Amino acid sequence: MAGHSKWANIQHRKGRQDARRSRLFSRLTREVAVAARLGGPEPADNSRLRQAVVAAVAANLPRDTIERAIQRSIRRSDADQLEELCYEGYAAGGVAVLVDCITDNRNRTVAEVRNAFRRYDGSLGRSGAVSHLFKRRGRIRSPATAGLERVFELAVDQGAEEVTAADDGSIEILTAPTALETVRQALEAAGCEPWGATLYMHPLCEVEPAAEAAGKVLKLLELLDGLEDVQALHSNAIFPDGLTA
Repeated sequence: MAGHSKWANIQHRKGRQDARRSRLFSRLTREVAVAARLGGPEPADNSRLRQAVVAAVAANLPRDTIERAIQRSIRRSDADQLEELCYEGYAAGGVAVLVDCITDNRNRTVAEVRNAFRRYDGSLGRSGAVSHLFKRRGRIRSPATAGLERVFELAVDQGAEEVTAADDGSIEILTAPTALETVRQALEAAGCEPWGATLYMHPLCEVEPAAEAAGKVLKLLELLDGLEDVQALHSNAIFPDGLTA
């Protein structure tokens, strides 16, 4: 299991659902606003916005909230001041971490991210420090009720690279970035109810840190996940089952 997926599963197990839901909604809203600002307000003509809206709907973000975010981007108000940043660094045990952010204050964001790394024996690096250890891929999830064999056939026919049963019972489809939307549309047309379609950084090699370092890595990821400006996290860590912070 890839470090990214393992981290997602640990997140799910650890609870704190209300706060996490609030952060998720905030991140989805920011992504919709930025996508609309950069590529236009029409999802049909803006693949990034289309994917952002699909992800938002799948997470039960209210439709009026999505529309307000798009309208704000048209007025070029708060979305004008948002910028996308990616920070790279090493956590304890040599684990590589990428931190995607959307912020209106670069100085605040870098200070918070740097302090988080330092707190748990990590170090923030320069651009390119660890990004070469990852490959951008597309990921789609469908419910197990769609049927693994059926989803496999549909997805592979449209260019999917991997189709597997995930730990949480869903079906995970991995694609090249350029095939993401094509595969999602095919699954949707076939009634397989895809739960969003996102791009993420897939680790090319995985690291399983020793127990003490693993605990620090998990605490670092949890701290970063709680920062307001952090949009997504990617790591190449493998955590043993039952690990808690």
